[in-house]
Amino acid sequence: MHFMLIVSTPEGEIYRGNAVNLSLRGVEGDLAVMAGHTPFITAVKPCACIIEKEEGAILNGEIDGGLLTVSKESVTLLTGHFITK
Repeated sequence: MHFMLIVSTPEGEIYRGNAVNLSLRGVEGDLAVMAGHTPFITAVKPCACIIEKEEGAILNGEIDGGLLTVSKESVTLLTGHFITK
């Protein structure tokens, strides 16, 4: 199962596509978002960000915090910077 993921910075979109897992750190602890997750919105702390793409490839990065929105239609991560590792 997969979900539509959008990762965006002020410079533009870093990623837009299907993902099976998004792992990062919210203000209340570590998060893993998968398809069918309950909708929510949370602030995100500076942390490692791991995106598992639908085809199995992994995109590793570092973010400087931001906002994560999980809805039934898509997951959106807004962050100031995404630095690929």
